[in-house]
Amino acid sequence: MSDFYTEVPRALLATTHQYRAGSVFPSHAHRRGQFAFAASGVISVHTPQGNWLVPPQRACWIPAGLAHGMRMQGNVTMHNIFIDSDAAQQAGLPPQCQVRQVSPLLRQLLAQAVTIAPLYAPDSRDARLMALLLDEVAAMPMLPLNAPLPQDPRLVRLCNALLLQPQQGGDLDAMADLAGMSRRSFTRLFRAQTGLGFAQWRQQTCLLAAITRLADGQAVTRVALDLGYASPSAFSAAFRRVLGQTPSAYQANLC
Repeated sequence: MSDFYTEVPRALLATTHQYRAGSVFPSHAHRRGQFAFAASGVISVHTPQGNWLVPPQRACWIPAGLAHGMRMQGNVTMHNIFIDSDAAQQAGLPPQCQVRQVSPLLRQLLAQAVTIAPLYAPDSRDARLMALLLDEVAAMPMLPLNAPLPQDPRLVRLCNALLLQPQQGGDLDAMADLAGMSRRSFTRLFRAQTGLGFAQWRQQTCLLAAITRLADGQAVTRVALDLGYASPSAFSAAFRRVLGQTPSAYQANLC
């Protein structure tokens, strides 16, 4: 973010950019919090704490000062709202990265916000729109579209391998053996360092992989079976629980 956007005396600032598929931003941090909305395309966000995936029409909250990198999967249109720390704290936005749902109202507010000049008048309609936008950002529910990373090097190696190929590997005992740990130590340490049980973590990594592969145009049945779901219907049910739509509806909305 440029010095102008860092220093301009407004609580919220909006920008919009288009990126080609495969565009990468190496690790960096902002002095403001960033609410990154994927108007189109899929955005992957990575931090030292884990990986987040932002499907189209969803957003990622990245708190101020958090080092993060981004990769664009497909051509991406991204609307950003940069929020200063005082405003973020007053709105109750969390100190950790999150993927969030985006309501129809918030989508319309974002589309308007990116047309507003950065130095909008404090008592203007534009200022009131920005204030409403912040209220709506803070009200959005979180989506479990992340794979938190542990700190233990043995677990990190295992998790990074599974992020690349989530369908690979065996049961819990096999994973514990690969990490060079007992089953009890593995399960206890994994939950302590990620906040998730290993089975839940693995389900989330499969869902992240599915979102990416569906965005690439792969068939729903192929994705379901490749990622180890018992059937396409089981995959569809799991997908719908998180994203509120079936995989086929998700793919149709990408067009």
